Amino acid sequence: MCGIIGYTGERDAAPLLLDGLQRLEYRGYDSAGIAVIDDAGAIHIAKGAGKLGALRSGLEGAYPAGRTGIGHTRWATHGKPTTDNAHPHTDCRGDVVVIHNGIVENYLELRAGLRERGHALRSETDTEVVPHLVETYMDAGDDLLTAFRRTIARLEGAHAIVVMSSREPGLIIAARVGNAGGVVVGYGAGEMFVASDLAAVLPETQQVAFLSDGEIARVTADGASYIGFDGAPLAKEPQHVPFDPVSAAKGAYKHFMLKEIMEQPECVMDTFRGRASFDPPGVDLEDLRIGDDVLRSVARVVLVGMGTSMHAALVGRTYFEQIARLPAEVDNSSEFRYRDSLIGPETLVVSVAQSGETVDTLEAMADAKRRGAPQITICNTPGAQTTRVADGAVLTRCGPEVAVASTKTLTASITALYLLACHAGRVRGVVDDARLAELLGDLVHLPGLMGRVLKMEPQIAEIAHALSSSQNFLFLARGVQYSMAMEGALKLKEVSYIHAEGYPAGEMKHGPIALIDRTMPVVALALDDGTRDKMLSNIEQVRARDGIVIGIVTEGDDELASKCDYVLSLPRTTPLLYPLLSAIPMQLLSYHIAIRRGCDVDQPRNLAKTVTVE
Repeated sequence: MCGIIGYTGERDAAPLLLDGLQRLEYRGYDSAGIAVIDDAGAIHIAKGAGKLGALRSGLEGAYPAGRTGIGHTRWATHGKPTTDNAHPHTDCRGDVVVIHNGIVENYLELRAGLRERGHALRSETDTEVVPHLVETYMDAGDDLLTAFRRTIARLEGAHAIVVMSSREPGLIIAARVGNAGGVVVGYGAGEMFVASDLAAVLPETQQVAFLSDGEIARVTADGASYIGFDGAPLAKEPQHVPFDPVSAAKGAYKHFMLKEIMEQPECVMDTFRGRASFDPPGVDLEDLRIGDDVLRSVARVVLVGMGTSMHAALVGRTYFEQIARLPAEVDNSSEFRYRDSLIGPETLVVSVAQSGETVDTLEAMADAKRRGAPQITICNTPGAQTTRVADGAVLTRCGPEVAVASTKTLTASITALYLLACHAGRVRGVVDDARLAELLGDLVHLPGLMGRVLKMEPQIAEIAHALSSSQNFLFLARGVQYSMAMEGALKLKEVSYIHAEGYPAGEMKHGPIALIDRTMPVVALALDDGTRDKMLSNIEQVRARDGIVIGIVTEGDDELASKCDYVLSLPRTTPLLYPLLSAIPMQLLSYHIAIRRGCDVDQPRNLAKTVTVE
């Protein structure tokens, strides 16, 4: 995850920027850089591939002079980790400097237009179009803030962006677009900070303000002012954050669970960051270690996992079958070893794990190893036991997940499985360039769509308020969404202690329909993914028994919406990726119901993050 830091005040900026970036090293990165404006208005940039220590050593204590600056640690998306691709990026004359977390989805179009107008772009990154666009508007007479606002309006995707210019020294402008990452503004005495999260500015200050989607901060040494993207002023007061590790980690959120739900667009982005290339299309899974010859030789895939990880594995089964054209099956890790499974070198075993230490999954992997099956693990913890047992790994890059109930690791695991299936399909010759470009293009748009779903939180909180006294819930779906129905039921059980079941909608008539009445809400996942018409019929069956229907539908489906008591409309995407969107409203519903019931959402009773007993 890219790290961002900015400073303006009376102190030398460079040491503060480097110290702030060091506090962000836990996010992971492959290059680093800083830019400082000196008292004469000249911009000095130091950057390079590799770790921050190398950048610090290269400066040898001769830090660039200046009291305003910005710094960045990059996790590569577009372009390999090189000095040219490292942030900060500048315009043609070096007057405008930008750092960025996110993906400019339409950068190819923007870059082509800029080159036609004579701009010289030096890197392979999507970010570099931003300072050149700002330059264009400033050359036409705009001030930095206006030029930045006009630039943002042209960018597709979700972003956290920070900009400064030698034309207006002492000024830093930051914006948050969607949910690509946080932006924190820190208040000091005669100095101000901007950062991607609290860790970067603590202990320098504990007075902070947080940007929401669609907000811009104009920061000088004297303080900060805030506007919306429409230019309208915003009232925003700093709040005090105690200087302790928990508060720093939790940020502006009341609970870790909510924070981790809100982090999902960035987690998905970071999971495919640097692994998906687009010109030409390709997938590079750096820790996979299993050779292409193995992927070509296997005849089927067996996926194993527990709880939320097993639900991710069920989505992965669809990916392997529909993308890689490999027969796939899923088993609960705790049951796998009892089957005397017919697996061997021709079967690829994929374990899905969050911690990588769950004993049942490790036992399943040990059984597969004894039978000679090649193994890949999907895991969020570098160096975990599953990564040591498996032949290769795809790490999900989520950062620590503190809440016991898994949220961001679910969507990141599904993303990793999607990439793995794309890679396997390419290696096996069933996914050509055009298809791979389509698959990866769909994925690139997901973080922005997830951000739109997260904005539904107030609506979901109202539904939770109305239904929080219910003692039973039923979740219905078909196809790939069935795994999300089970996940929705699991999440509700975990954090609210309400009995819930996830069922294939076609199976409803074989038992659950007998339970449906006004006291049992039914969550129906009825998206436009090929199962919509059948789900409409199932919803009608629930309505005929006087059941309460919470419909999760596709935007614009007025017919389905009219059949539901409550409606949550998701933006349109490819059917394969709807699980990444549908998971979010169910997570938020579970969270808000649990809060209404007074439950401990971060540490539910009787549950543990890592299960090390059988």
